[in-house]
Amino acid sequence: MSATKLSVKHLLGIKQLTPDDIQLILHTADQFKEVINRPIKKVPSLRDITIANLFFENSTRTRVSFELAERRLSADTVNFSAAQSSVKKGETLIDTVNNILAMKVDMVVMRHPNPGACVFLSRHIDASIINAGDGAHEHPTQALLDAYSIRERLGDVKGKKIAIIGDILHSRVALSNIFCLQKLGAEVMVCGPRTLMPRYISSLGVKVEFDLRKALEWCDVANMLRIQLERQDIKYFPSLREYTMQYGLDMPTLRSLGKEIIVMHPGPINRGVEITSEVADSGQAIILDQVENGVAVRMAVLYLLAGRMQD
Repeated sequence: MSATKLSVKHLLGIKQLTPDDIQLILHTADQFKEVINRPIKKVPSLRDITIANLFFENSTRTRVSFELAERRLSADTVNFSAAQSSVKKGETLIDTVNNILAMKVDMVVMRHPNPGACVFLSRHIDASIINAGDGAHEHPTQALLDAYSIRERLGDVKGKKIAIIGDILHSRVALSNIFCLQKLGAEVMVCGPRTLMPRYISSLGVKVEFDLRKALEWCDVANMLRIQLERQDIKYFPSLREYTMQYGLDMPTLRSLGKEIIVMHPGPINRGVEITSEVADSGQAIILDQVENGVAVRMAVLYLLAGRMQD
């Protein structure tokens, strides 16, 4: 690995990262994984850095994971929720952020319902921006922790066959995962109903499959996505029951494959819809590993971007 610092000032999406950037983040996360498993889980790396967490959309896992990563690095944090803010009174995004920056904030972690909100922000303010999810566009730290979790279990991502299964159309996780896995040398397949497959998908260089069984027989890793009902303004399939019958993963199906595949899920899980409880809680699932690895990966991202700021 040749890179010793990131080539970017912001983490806006995986698309802007080089393969060396990704490898550097994963390598740095190895060191922080060791830190969070010590009796004393804190390091003083970001002691003089102030980070604002701006969440304009509901989030539990990502927000808590970032907050924990920031505390482990000894950063000062400001937590902002749109539901309790002046955004409700008509304040613009740029005014909201400028007010927070007036408090001398160094980094901004932002989740926003509009695709490109983080890119817009990065052009108007000096602080480093980390995209914690922008609409159905990208969710880069989720893709990084997914890649880290695959690498941890299988030794490497290169050459592995990863199937992303479910609501591809509305998923920022799917897009970031495709970019990240391809840059690390994996083969990627997407699988789901035709109505939940974006028109542009074949231009991304992925295999497209509509039969769950064929996707499972092909892959080493199945990344199961939930149906994003909150982003769907029309019906894309007759019923959840019918979706589950065609694309739900259960234990009999897993056992019948004749090989052991790894099962992932970015959460929140709709148990009994895209994945049964038996599968989610089985030894083949690395869902809780993903949650644990999320803290180490986000520590790595914060630490490396803070290093860029100090250059």
